[in-house]
Amino acid sequence: MTETNSLVEIRWHGRGGQGGVTSAELIAQAAISEGKYAQAFPSFGPERRGAPVQAFNRIDSKEPVRIRADVTEPDIVTVLDPGLLSIVNVTSGLKKNGIVVINTRKTAEQIRSEFGISHRVATVNATRIAREQLGVPIVNTTMLGALIKVAGAIKKESIHAPLESRFGRLGERNIKAMETAYAEVVIEEQ
Repeated sequence: MTETNSLVEIRWHGRGGQGGVTSAELIAQAAISEGKYAQAFPSFGPERRGAPVQAFNRIDSKEPVRIRADVTEPDIVTVLDPGLLSIVNVTSGLKKNGIVVINTRKTAEQIRSEFGISHRVATVNATRIAREQLGVPIVNTTMLGALIKVAGAIKKESIHAPLESRFGRLGERNIKAMETAYAEVVIEEQ
């Protein structure tokens, strides 16, 4: 997040049931706990579990967020399911200096070559991390760590309380998954 533009807009791409909406809500809660202005909301139609879905965040460190529309020109796109790259144009509207954060085993170069992505790419194997830390391949809280590092809009410690509140006794494991992704995300240079 730059000082000249205090608003960061994020679009989440996932599948119904993967927790993208939950992650967007947790990021907003963390930002608000830091005294920032934030919103999170999903884009739902007749989708069912497994169908492509989107969720959105706006975080502003200076002014209340008054826009109540889908994020069509995001600064950051977060992709929970790499299978969506071949069926959804995840970079649609992504700002020129935007970045795509992808759950994948592939390198940024491989992703760029295979899917023709011209924006910066950050990669993390969130599925592996989730399996190791949570015992299941549910990557939404894991991807929070990668997003937080890429965005720089909130401190990673600020997500701890929302994770503990949301997941109760599993909060600590979700925090560990988030922290691991934060440490392991590979961000392309500008």
